[in-house]
Parts: sequence; C-alpha cells; structure tokens
Amino acid sequence: MTDLSAFPVTKRWPAAHPDRLQLYSLPTPNGVKVSIMLEEIGLPYEPHLVDFGRSDQKTPEFLSLNPYGKIPAILDPDGPGGKPMPLSESGAILLYLAEKTGKLLPADPIRRYETIQWVFFQMGAMGPMFGQVGFFHKFAGREYEDKRPLHRYRDEAKRVLAVLEGRLADRTWVMGDDYTIADVSMLGWVRNLVGFYDAGDLVGYHELKHVPAWLERGLARPAVKRGLEIPKRG
Repeated sequence: MTDLSAFPVTKRWPAAHPDRLQLYSLPTPNGVKVSIMLEEIGLPYEPHLVDFGRSDQKTPEFLSLNPYGKIPAILDPDGPGGKPMPLSESGAILLYLAEKTGKLLPADPIRRYETIQWVFFQMGAMGPMFGQVGFFHKFAGREYEDKRPLHRYRDEAKRVLAVLEGRLADRTWVMGDDYTIADVSMLGWVRNLVGFYDAGDLVGYHELKHVPAWLERGLARPAVKRGLEIPKRG
C-alpha cells in the first residue's frame, strides 16, 4: 500500500485510499476546475473538503501543500518516476493531469500551446476580473459609496466576455471541435458570474449569443455536472 504519511496534509485529511490521487478542494470556480477534470479523464481520486468556514485553508497541514492557502491542491501518489507529487494552483494541476493522462490537451505542439494560452487567459484575466465583480456587486464591496471599482471590473468583465464571444463565434469549444482544459478552466467561472454572483445583467451576458450556448453545452456534460458538486459541502 502506498505510504503518504510523510505529507502533513494526510494528518488532517487521512487517506482512505492512499493509492488514489488525493484532492483537497471546495466547489468554488477554481476548485471545480480540478474536480471536473478528474471526472472527465476518469482518473481514480479521493476528494477532501477544505472547509473555509473552519479556516481549513489556514491550517499548517494545508499550508504544507500551498503556502498561499488557496484551493485546490492535490497529492498524487503516482507522480513522475512513481514518486508522490504534491501540487497546487488550478492551472498547473490541469496541465499536470492532462499531460499525465494524455487527455484534454492536443498532442500537436502548436495546438497544445494555443490551448495553454487560453488557460492562462482564464487565470490571468477571467478569474481575477470576475472575482472582483463578485466582491463589488454581491459581497462587502457593494456597500462602498464609491462605485468606480465596480464599474472598472464590470467593464473588464465585459471585455473578457467579448473576447470569449469572439473566440466561440465559429467554434463549438474554445479549441474548435476539441473539448480541452481551456473549457474546463472557464466553465465554472462563467457559471458563477451569472449564477452565484447574479451579475448577468450587470455585464450584458444576455446580449451575448455564443458564450451562453457554450456554457449550456458544457453544463450538460455528465462529468461537469458531477464535478460541480465535488467535494460535497459539509
């Protein structure tokens, strides 16, 4: 049996199946990237809920995986060379899992890097901009008298959506006919923007054609439906 006892994270979240990849996460837009990916590729894994309500992400055990204290993180008992592989940052995990399994990432070098480019677009633009919209539109920031921050992030979110709308104008998925980690990285964020953040009207989402159709296609995928609910909240 695989021994993961050298990793402090397993003290707080014991592995019932140490031979499987261990996922430490929460079903947020960043967290579900990895649970959706794992469901899509069919790699056996064991999910563990990192409960923000209990500040699990600030514990020494979790910080041993990600010093920044952000989910998701993984511990793969069968990493490179057969050695356990701890890894954090959702984009890096998507790329790692795609390369490990040979799935959801084109083999052709040009298309491979183009796909990675769109994952970075999600990480560097979509996620930060949409997250700020959520803060200033729904959470504590909505009480700020100065609305310039909200307007700035609203406009940037519109810009991000316009880029995606243009990309999808003649494509089923971000990379055309191939569903890839680029789509996996974005689906949860767009869903969250118009759902949980209730910002669809604010950013003009309903004026778009191709992004809503893409989101509907993505959310209809069985693996996406499952991944959006993993790990189960307590």
